[in-house]
Amino acid sequence: MTRSAPLLRPLPALALALAGLVIAGCAKRGGGFQMPPVPVEVAEVERGMVRDRFQALGSIEAAEIVQVVNEINAVVRELPFREGMTVTRGQLLARLDDSEIRAEADRAEALRDQARVNQARIKQLFDQRAASSQELDDASAALKVAEANDALAKARLAKTRIIAPFDGLVGRRLVSPGSFLRVGELITEVAEVNVMKVTFAAPERYLARLHRGAGVDVTTAAYPGEVFSGTVSVVDPIIDPQTRTVELVASVANRGRRLRPGMSANVSATLAERADALTLPDEAIFAQGDQNFVFVVKPDSTVVRQAIVIGTRDSSRAEIATGLKAGDRVVRAGYQKLFDGARVMPIAAGAAGPAGGKPGAAATKAESGSGR
Repeated sequence: MTRSAPLLRPLPALALALAGLVIAGCAKRGGGFQMPPVPVEVAEVERGMVRDRFQALGSIEAAEIVQVVNEINAVVRELPFREGMTVTRGQLLARLDDSEIRAEADRAEALRDQARVNQARIKQLFDQRAASSQELDDASAALKVAEANDALAKARLAKTRIIAPFDGLVGRRLVSPGSFLRVGELITEVAEVNVMKVTFAAPERYLARLHRGAGVDVTTAAYPGEVFSGTVSVVDPIIDPQTRTVELVASVANRGRRLRPGMSANVSATLAERADALTLPDEAIFAQGDQNFVFVVKPDSTVVRQAIVIGTRDSSRAEIATGLKAGDRVVRAGYQKLFDGARVMPIAAGAAGPAGGKPGAAATKAESGSGR
């Protein structure tokens, strides 16, 4: 053993020499070890419509709604409508017993005709100086009274036929044929539902930015995912001193008459619009402290961290106020391990990425909210 020890001592020096040769060979071939490019999903900064909005909970009402009541004491003879049916303006809703009132109208008409003939005869005699001016005045006054009585009787007769005041939907029957109605009893309701009113409240800080004609989007629990568009028609001039909110009313077209009075509504009101704003997918933005950043992909496929200022932002896209320009490419997914100068390999949207998610799903979400 003491003789073989000197033979083993040169081995460490030989290993070091071999390692040096390997390193020198690597340096000659590639200039040293390099990190492979990182696969990332990228997106372009685009121009599009951006809307500043606020959300509120509202209530849906009919544009017009009336309670149909009777104006005379009478018995119901006919209710020629079905509950929930569409009616047109002037359509008969109820016919009341008119036998007595019609007789009164006929009598008033006959008395009017009699007074008219008598006044004409007295005037002829007056022209022939066979009647006095007093007699002519009395006959003229009697004619006016008879004409007024005739008009009153006909007006009472017309109230035995109750008609729809406008086009709309008729409600349920609250009386039955044969019922005796006293003045003011409710028969049914008629609602105009082609256009609906949506009432909601906005904080007073938005008052200066809300005006008639501002756009609103309305959604309801009854029709999830469907948007009903309209415009603000009324801005209440008085602010509620308790809640510091202002009441607004929006007019919304009722497609297919599916919206019904009394429904709740989620209202998204537009405060301002910018048609040429810069936008990018929201998931491309990350924050450090109180500053937002993105990784911009340069032409040589390296990235640089860029500070940005964000304007309007939602769950899918964000508006860029400063820091980027249209056409810039930014890393949308897979930026967690990047650093300034890192080389990346862009991949198509929808391909499996290294960020642990499904980039394709994020792309669909961003496109749906792009405002284009």
